[in-house]
Amino acid sequence: MSNNTSITALIDLSRKAGDVIMDIYRNDFAVQHKDDRSPLTEADLSAHRIIAKGLAALAPDIPLISEEAELAPFAARQSWKRYWLVDPLDGTREFVKRNDEFTVNIALIEQGVATMGVVYAPALDVCYFADSSGAWKQEGDAPACRIQARPMNLEHITIAVSRSHIGHKTQSLINNVSQRHCLPEVISLGSSLKICLIAEGRADLYLRLGLTSEWDTAAGQCVLEQAGGHLVDRHGLRLQYNLKDTILNPEFFACGTTLHDWNQYLD
Repeated sequence: MSNNTSITALIDLSRKAGDVIMDIYRNDFAVQHKDDRSPLTEADLSAHRIIAKGLAALAPDIPLISEEAELAPFAARQSWKRYWLVDPLDGTREFVKRNDEFTVNIALIEQGVATMGVVYAPALDVCYFADSSGAWKQEGDAPACRIQARPMNLEHITIAVSRSHIGHKTQSLINNVSQRHCLPEVISLGSSLKICLIAEGRADLYLRLGLTSEWDTAAGQCVLEQAGGHLVDRHGLRLQYNLKDTILNPEFFACGTTLHDWNQYLD
């Protein structure tokens, strides 16, 4: 199956999951909590079932890691050359708050790198996707448009921040950027949409200095990198996947085409 066929199939699958998510979103739904106190809804579970079934039909030989499935032991995962990495509903907090800023994230990981990725926001009907041909954005039924991250201009900086997780380190960075360069524009947004905002050249930086999991970033990282941007850890190293026994990511920066030492702005 060619990459073009595959990315089209992933987009279709993300939209099917999005349809089910929206059916639940438009009605009353119960909210449970996992052991880490993160919220869980029937939308998370229903989207997982649709995606898992669809991926199994699409490529039965490729294993799956999903936020809503039991994680295979690292000893088994070490042998995987490629696998699907999925967050069926990224931004469940935003879903619960009904602010529309949640996404379906599907990525193909090969040798630790996301080589295909789809980030679909069903409430907004916006789809970002990427493979070796580049990064693209589609709004509704309009034709997809190629997107490109932008270079850094220290006199005009836009910082994307989490709507649910902004902390004192992020605020410290904003304050220090203001003192050294300019008063940055700050955009609060949920889920992987922050990374995609950088991929389409509408923001310059998103830093995440709290806990995330690999399924939170993989699809967005693929879109960002194919758009010319970077997603790196605090040492400037590209985030890679399935290389350690934990599914947790290190702290990271997502930025446009210019790699800049953002650590110097953190108190």
